[in-house]
Formats: sequence, C-alpha cells, structure tokens
Amino acid sequence: MHRFLIIFPTALTIFWIAGTLAADAVPLYETPPNTTQWIGPERSYFSEIFRTDVVTNVSTPTITPFLPQSEKANGIGIVIAPGGGFHALSINSEGNHVAKWLNDRGVAAFVLRYRLVPSGEDGVQEMMSKSPEESHNAMSKIAPLAGADGLRAIALVREQAANFRVDPDRIGFMGFSAGGAVTVHVAYLGVDQTAPAFVAPIYAANRWLADTALPENLPPAFIVAASDDPLGLAIDSVNLYTRWLTAKVPAELHMYANGGHGFGMRHQNLPSDTWIERFGDWLDNWAAKTP
Repeated sequence: MHRFLIIFPTALTIFWIAGTLAADAVPLYETPPNTTQWIGPERSYFSEIFRTDVVTNVSTPTITPFLPQSEKANGIGIVIAPGGGFHALSINSEGNHVAKWLNDRGVAAFVLRYRLVPSGEDGVQEMMSKSPEESHNAMSKIAPLAGADGLRAIALVREQAANFRVDPDRIGFMGFSAGGAVTVHVAYLGVDQTAPAFVAPIYAANRWLADTALPENLPPAFIVAASDDPLGLAIDSVNLYTRWLTAKVPAELHMYANGGHGFGMRHQNLPSDTWIERFGDWLDNWAAKTP
C-alpha cells in the first residue's frame, strides 16, 4: 500500500505555529517516478544570494500541510509552489509565510517541495555560475518532473480532503516564478482528480508551456507580476491573461509598475506589497460565486 494512502491526522505529527496547525511533510509518492539521479540529501539554508531561506536538491517531493483553526476553516485548500529557478525553493517568502497568511483567512495551505535540479552544497550558487544555456537545459529537464509533482499534489489533497477539512471541489494552486510555471502546467494539464478549481500564477515563467493547447476545463486565474521584473517575465503574465480572456475564462491581472522579481511576502514599501490582500479579495469573490 502506498504511504500516502495511510496518512491520517492521528498519524501525523501536528503542532501549533502562531495560531496555525502545521503537520509533518507528506510524501507525494512511495517512489517518485523519474529518470534523474540525485546525490546527497535535500538541503535547507539561508542563501546570501537570494537573501532568504531556501531548500535545494529536492529528490523526494512532499507537501507540508498548514491547517487553519477549526473555527476559521472555510473549506478552501491551496497548494503553494515556491519559486527558485527549479534549482531552489524560496521556502518562506513564497511558501510558509503565504500559508500562514492564508490560514488566518480560514484557508488550508499545502506547501509543495517539488523536484529540483540536482545540486551540491549551494544550489543557488551553482545556478548562478551556469551559463544561460546550461541553466536552461537543466531547468528544461526538471520542469516536467516538477509539473508532475504539482498534479500529484492536487490529487493527494483531494484524496485526503476529509482529513484536511477541505472541500474537494475547492482546491486551488498557487505558484511563484518557477513555481508559477508549475501552476500553469497544472492549469493546462490537470484533469479529474488533478484539476485545480482555480490557479494563481505569481510572476510566473510560462515559456516552456507557451505552445500548449488550452484545455476545455481551464480554471479561473488570478495573475500578478511587476512591469520592472528583471527577468523579463512581465510579458509572460500579460500573455497568460490574454490566453484566459481569449478562452472566455474568468481572470484577473495585477501588473505593478515596481516590484521587481521574487517579491513574495517581502515588504519593500511598494504597492506590490499588497498583492496578497488583492488575492484575498479575489478569493472571497470566487468563493461567493462558486457553489
């Protein structure tokens, strides 16, 4: 029997963090299906380059549940995919801190650690030392595995919806940068158990999927980016929004003049600091209109 089929709240190690019920990471698979070889363990450390805590060298994908207090829970669940160029995960600013904010609004959150490019002691430094071609090739190889992990995460939360106190029809997916690419992958390729109810690609990289045909069940989308994104990803968000409009699927785009890339939950004293509040407004509106 698969490990994920015998995970129940009574078997989870659960603890409170500032009013949030958090649990140990839950593996997505008994054995992840892949052709990539990793050496050494998953690593967590503070990156001087990213100026935040990161996780690298993920070979065993997991979700970490963050559950709201029962009196606040509204039945909505969101899988969160942090970014980091498929070489790292900005685990706090684009993961755990987002989850805790959502918990305060009654939303259950599940921080996804998807498979990353194999790396040594400092995956961020290794990424920065690669040529653009080397970096693109490495990311192109791992992106399909990360996308598969996103789809599996949706299915796992749906399978365990009763245990997590979420409505199986109200499970969405949010991701940042490379995690935004995973989000778009889930939006385009999710069907039945793996289909999200909505998606929120945040300064998403979308070029790997630019030619992918849109599905008939394309979910509503909340899209955010900054016009001054130094990676040139603003146009990716505009193109996503255009695709949703063309498909006549509800979408909302927030394009900030300033904010750069990777702002996540950081405070820069810019209007982009409030993007998460705008997402909260959008989510309330979506929930009110969704049976």
